[in-house]
Amino acid sequence: MTLLKALKQAGRLDKKQHNNYAVHTMNNHEGSKHEAITLRILDEISRESSITQRTIASKLNIALGLVNTYIKRLAKKGYLKITKGPMNRVKYAVTPKGFTHRVGLTYNYMQSSISYFKDARNRIDDIYRKMITAGAKNILIWGDGEIAELCYISLRGLPLKLVGVIDSKSNGKDFFGYNIYTYEDTQGLDYDAILIASFSDRDLERIKSLGIDEKKIYSL
Repeated sequence: MTLLKALKQAGRLDKKQHNNYAVHTMNNHEGSKHEAITLRILDEISRESSITQRTIASKLNIALGLVNTYIKRLAKKGYLKITKGPMNRVKYAVTPKGFTHRVGLTYNYMQSSISYFKDARNRIDDIYRKMITAGAKNILIWGDGEIAELCYISLRGLPLKLVGVIDSKSNGKDFFGYNIYTYEDTQGLDYDAILIASFSDRDLERIKSLGIDEKKIYSL
């Protein structure tokens, strides 16, 4: 489920916006992390029955042993059927019971995503109100991920001008038509405020290490 699709279901975006698929955990609770991994494994197997556990581990960026543990657990619960073909090649199939479980996990993910992005949108709106009150006109967004996209969307109709986006590497890319600058480029840019589009303290520490005026820094 895309970030912007989740937001449309939450009633916060118009239908013309769209975005590429992006995966994130629903929140920091272990139970939700477990559900997210389970859902991804079932999704990958549904798309390719002969997929290897190593490939799944690479796609999910988790340990191979962990994938093996999840698959054994899913098979034990009757969600997966495992068969061996020629040359001991393993094939997986999602059972009807597994399909029902996958639907339930998808529903939980969607509900959690909507709540997550609604909360993020409220926090972003609050930051923009503070910027406007402080007299800011030209702003930078620090980061180019999902939250940065939401920050960009939330700018619509506000008396704030986006100068560009700051990321570790520009790679010649652009962000909705705006330039992506490196950390080192920050010194030569004309801006009144920087919005840190992440919930990581490391980003705030990185900005401060560049000698940027703390009065210009706004974090979620």
